[in-house]
Amino acid sequence: MGSGVQEQQAPLAQGEVSPRTPSRQSESLKQTRSVINSLFSGALAGAIAKTAVAPLDRTKIIFQVSSARFSAKEAYKLIYRTYLKDGFFSLWRGNSATMVRVIPYAAIQFCAHEQYKELLGDYYGFQGKVLPPLPRLLAGSLAGATAAMLTYPLDMVRARMAVTPKEMYSNILHVFVRISREEGLKTLFRGFTPTILGVVPYAGLSFFTYETLKKVHAEHSGRLQPYSYERLVFGACAGLIGQSASYPLDVVRRRMQTAGVTGHTYGTILGTMREIVTEEGVIRGLYKGLSMNWVKGPIAVGISFTTFDLTQILLRKLHQMGYTAR
Repeated sequence: MGSGVQEQQAPLAQGEVSPRTPSRQSESLKQTRSVINSLFSGALAGAIAKTAVAPLDRTKIIFQVSSARFSAKEAYKLIYRTYLKDGFFSLWRGNSATMVRVIPYAAIQFCAHEQYKELLGDYYGFQGKVLPPLPRLLAGSLAGATAAMLTYPLDMVRARMAVTPKEMYSNILHVFVRISREEGLKTLFRGFTPTILGVVPYAGLSFFTYETLKKVHAEHSGRLQPYSYERLVFGACAGLIGQSASYPLDVVRRRMQTAGVTGHTYGTILGTMREIVTEEGVIRGLYKGLSMNWVKGPIAVGISFTTFDLTQILLRKLHQMGYTAR
């Protein structure tokens, strides 16, 4: 017929999918698989990274919440005294609480980051491509804020276990019960505001730096996938930049979280900052332990990003192998 008449298609049989439209069920399964893979990869990444630096992390928290002057020598002495007094595994005290918190936190953060990247890619018309700088920064910030909001009380518990003697709290549940009974449920959210204010630049800059370095690397090397050691370096740079930018707020939230056991009554962010600066100064107070963070932070973030990427790649390969074998 003439060009103005459209060709009519034969009606589809029951259960048949049009070759011109992808199966909604298939797309839904693909999306679900992607979310599950991101959750698992993020959980594994967080667990491995935090366990690797747990002794340094615990030492940093102890200095953050005290008025003692920090130095590498004093940090070493603290680690060594802890080892002599309580044994090697005491260096990981509070790590069980860290795992309870970091596994869901990292799982949610990495999964949320993948979802926010996809949403922002659709919004800005960059589906399947690397996002422009501003959406790239926004995706990381939103991912960090989402994870922090959903897991905050666990961070509070972890901080308490890290700075108290093991006789005070026997396990994670005991921390929750004792804080709720003696200090009230609101205490579990003490330090929440500085946490959110700190995690937005931290997560935003971390994800932004890592994604940007991978993009620049691909453009200059011609390889879409960096080597493992390159991922570690990119992650280390991301951790260094992200943690340095948000560190004073990290000190403030630790002081507020542990106020019940240190004898202070920190109430507000500005009030806490003012008291820290008055008693200890800006550098020795708000940036106490930063040099240790420059050691442990890049290591932890590098391991975290690398583990996530490699686990994602492995899961995709395993799925493709399973699909091919059918």
